[in-house]
Amino acid sequence: MLRRPRFRYWRALLGATAAVMLVGATGGAVVLWSQYEGIVADLPTVEGLQSYQPPVMSRLYAGDDQLVAELANERRIFVPYSAIPDKVKNAFVAAEDQKFWTHKGVDPAAIIRAGLTDLTRGKGRRPIGASTITQQVARIMLLGTNAVSFRRKAKEAFLAMRIEQVLPKEKILEIYLNEIYLGNGAYGIGAAAQTYFNKPLDQLDDAEAAFLGALPKSPTNYNPERFPDAARGRRNWVLERMADIGSLSPEAARAAAAEPLTTRSFTRPGPAPGAEWFAEEVRRELMERYGQAVTMQGGLDVHTSLDLPLQRSAQAILRQGLMAYDRANRGWQGPLHRLPGIGPETDPAQWQAALRGIAPPPGMLDQWRLAVVLDGAKGRVGWLEGSVVWRGGPNAAAQMGAAQAGAVQTGLVQTKDLSWAQRAHGLRNGDVVMIEPQAEGSRVGLMQVPLVEGAVVTLNARTGRVLALVGGWSFQASQFDRATQALRQPGSSFKPFVYLDAMEQGISPSQKFDDSPVSYGTWHPNNYEKDFWGPTTLHDALRESRNLVTIRLAAHLGMKTVADTAVKLGLVDSMPLVLPAALGAVETTVLKEAGAYASLAAGGRRITPTLVDDIQDRNGRVVWRSSGLSLVAGAPVAGAVGPDGVVQPGGLPPGAPPPVMVPGASAVSGGAASVLPGPDDLPQLRDDRPRIASEESAFQITTMLQDVIRRGTGVRAGEGITVPIAGKTGTSQNFNDAWFAGYTPDIVTVVWFGFDTPHTLGKNETGGAIAGPIWNKVMKTALVGRPALDFVPPQGVMLVQYDTGRGVATDAFKDGQVAGVSMALANVSQELTAADTGAENMPDSESDMAAGAGAQDSAGGRDLSSGPNNASPAPSGGDIGMGGLY
Repeated sequence: MLRRPRFRYWRALLGATAAVMLVGATGGAVVLWSQYEGIVADLPTVEGLQSYQPPVMSRLYAGDDQLVAELANERRIFVPYSAIPDKVKNAFVAAEDQKFWTHKGVDPAAIIRAGLTDLTRGKGRRPIGASTITQQVARIMLLGTNAVSFRRKAKEAFLAMRIEQVLPKEKILEIYLNEIYLGNGAYGIGAAAQTYFNKPLDQLDDAEAAFLGALPKSPTNYNPERFPDAARGRRNWVLERMADIGSLSPEAARAAAAEPLTTRSFTRPGPAPGAEWFAEEVRRELMERYGQAVTMQGGLDVHTSLDLPLQRSAQAILRQGLMAYDRANRGWQGPLHRLPGIGPETDPAQWQAALRGIAPPPGMLDQWRLAVVLDGAKGRVGWLEGSVVWRGGPNAAAQMGAAQAGAVQTGLVQTKDLSWAQRAHGLRNGDVVMIEPQAEGSRVGLMQVPLVEGAVVTLNARTGRVLALVGGWSFQASQFDRATQALRQPGSSFKPFVYLDAMEQGISPSQKFDDSPVSYGTWHPNNYEKDFWGPTTLHDALRESRNLVTIRLAAHLGMKTVADTAVKLGLVDSMPLVLPAALGAVETTVLKEAGAYASLAAGGRRITPTLVDDIQDRNGRVVWRSSGLSLVAGAPVAGAVGPDGVVQPGGLPPGAPPPVMVPGASAVSGGAASVLPGPDDLPQLRDDRPRIASEESAFQITTMLQDVIRRGTGVRAGEGITVPIAGKTGTSQNFNDAWFAGYTPDIVTVVWFGFDTPHTLGKNETGGAIAGPIWNKVMKTALVGRPALDFVPPQGVMLVQYDTGRGVATDAFKDGQVAGVSMALANVSQELTAADTGAENMPDSESDMAAGAGAQDSAGGRDLSSGPNNASPAPSGGDIGMGGLY
């Protein structure tokens, strides 16, 4: 009898089990391998981290290198590893990854510990993380997601191990500490130190460094303002971990833990108060040149031409002018809101809460306050000091005075303001109004935001560097820049460029054109005063802004040459070849007009306004600088300007302003190689800007424009200015726009005044009356501390005093021209028709817009009634003419 093998059943069971396990292991291995292949297949490369350059904010600097603004999507200050204090490094290592210096990218023990903890915590709670610093770098820099999944954690681990193979530990930690988000808009430790403690990184103590190390786990939950106890507890925990790893002694850790957690608020710079318009225009230029990424994250250092004190003064002066016009022409418009039940005996607590709940209206200035009328008859008001958030600045504390933010204040409205309000709506108890506390006593001014707008540009006439740019009443209320974006009609401020074309064609300032009625079809242009002088010299016509002479001059020259001159100067991009355009019926901006007038001051060169001097990248390398002027080397040679455009320093005419050397200007490459000045060479300024008109012609216009301010339409603009100045008024059709443009040998300022939607400023509200006084104040500010320069005649012209027929004048005459002589010229204007003028394509004029203007000069108040043909009647139905008025 055969005996059955012992344990046969068990051997079969074990064999089957082993087979199943082998198949399972093989299948599992295949699945795991396929998962691994799937994970690693789409892993990003880590080699890019070797050339890591963090996104860094760009900074704008004024002409004196004062910080004006910061441009950034994320507030980040890059700190290289060598500049990071050890206490900061140790705080983050102790809190986030104590084995950072020994592991190879992942910490298996931490992963097991976190897994066991998660199993015991139950469902519904976020898993405990076990990511090393290297894994966090992989997530932040390469994955860009915080999704909780096994696949993401696996990718982190694989990427971390690859990063450890490519980068040293120091570079990994540098990337981490500069990229981690630490709350309150701060990215990286440099920005966090500034945000929470308002100090640089190297000035942090142990407690402050530990607090930064506490933030990566949850910047929101450990915010020291919202959760001070939790923040202090987490900080102390980090101090304990620092003591555990030996980076801090137990005694130092206990001492740091005993310190209170005190933060100091930080206000992000910029734009600097008053510089918003300028900074925004620079930002637009950078965006156009480099795009969003480089502008906001490229770490550019942008050095601008901004003169901050002048900018702030220009803004204040413009606002004063806008308020003065608004007060005189618009009247008091009433309260912003009304609080019922308010009277002289009302408990202050009752109106305080209501006043705090009212938002300041757009355009309300920082120094104004919201106030409630407590006694309308007496003009007593109450307000909360600090009810408007101050934007900072060097004078903010002094302006607020001794009053504490939110403190209850009361005062009386100034008598003149009370009378002003009573002429309209008057003040009633409970009215919510805007007031401005006065410097002395308990008086306040009653304020309102004007509807009228304005713009100011001041630039260096020789270089085109913009020193001040104000684009309107309030940047916070409207970011539309009326200095650079608003296309407006310049009116008679365009006329000097018609006369410049005449000078270029050899016509002298004493040439006479007929100032008499003329009609082209249905277009009947007229002078502002509606009188006629008969034959009039160009000098007198430009001084008193005579429309009919300008029209006849433009007809003689041909509008094609006039248009070419305006386009080449950059005043307009294009213009219609019609006679009304000669009176300023074209569109330009304040900045473009400033550049065109600078060309007159610079002797006919094309001056392109620039806001930026140079741009440096994050490594300090200059990547852009304004062109046109450059320094070249050469021995001093007699003669002012050579044929190649090189200004010879030794040959400048006596009294001429010295050449302005553009900061950082480089040698200009030309046909011959240019070299930088050597130690034994005198630098020379090379001017490669195109010449639009001759120096002689530009000086002839300047001489005539000086008389505009001395005794013409620009008298008010020149009051109290003792240095030589030249300028021109401008008033567009229907008094919609008021301009004044003027200059000294080195400074140009242009002022514009008007409504955003073209609307009349009012009868007789001319450029000389409105814009001229503002220009006067801005120029007085700009000229402080500058030498008094004269307009120096170029070679080839002679200054001659002669009788124009309307008084004695001084003009510049070129070789071959005789003062006081008027040549016989063809009367081209009589050969033109309505179709030639393009009048049928222009907007209708208002026939009564200057009715009653009489002989009174609104700009200077001088009697203009004397002179030939002053009694000639205007054509029936005649109008001022489309374009310039005065």
